[in-house]
Amino acid sequence: MPERVLLRRFTPEDLDDLAALHGDPRVMRYIDDGRPVARETVARQTLPRILNQYALLPEGLGSSALVERETGAFLGWVSLAPATSVGLEEYIGHALELGYRLLPAAWGRGYAVEGARALLRSAFEGRAAFGYDRVVATTMTVNSASRRVMQKAGLHYIRTFFADWPDPIEGAEQGDVVYGRTRADWLER
Repeated sequence: MPERVLLRRFTPEDLDDLAALHGDPRVMRYIDDGRPVARETVARQTLPRILNQYALLPEGLGSSALVERETGAFLGWVSLAPATSVGLEEYIGHALELGYRLLPAAWGRGYAVEGARALLRSAFEGRAAFGYDRVVATTMTVNSASRRVMQKAGLHYIRTFFADWPDPIEGAEQGDVVYGRTRADWLER
């Protein structure tokens, strides 16, 4: 279990925190089209999609609010779900995808690594790894902070890929990277 953070299910009451997270241009800099997401979109699409995961996915999969244990402050979210992102096509149906998004005030303090490691432990040491033997993650090549989180959490660089993005953002010309780890490799460590 993480020492400084708690992972819990989202509730409808998390709308303000989730809207602040997805609405922050620094958070969204390397995600999707690089633009903040409007509160209305978070209320109509993002939060309902997260809440729906709890009905569709096995217990333990989906997005979890990441909160500071001592204060209960919302830090962001971490996610473990079947792989679906661009660049992970070869893993669809065969791997789980790790994701995370934190408020800038929480950056550089190890919270993302702590949350990611908790999910990796759950995937590899928990209930038969939910039927998957691999966890993967992806980010833009230029997103060095996210790459550090992946490395510190215990994932290894696999490859760089170049996607044809409809609305490329600065840095897209350097491609995206895939990191991952297998259960066998995790348990040997």
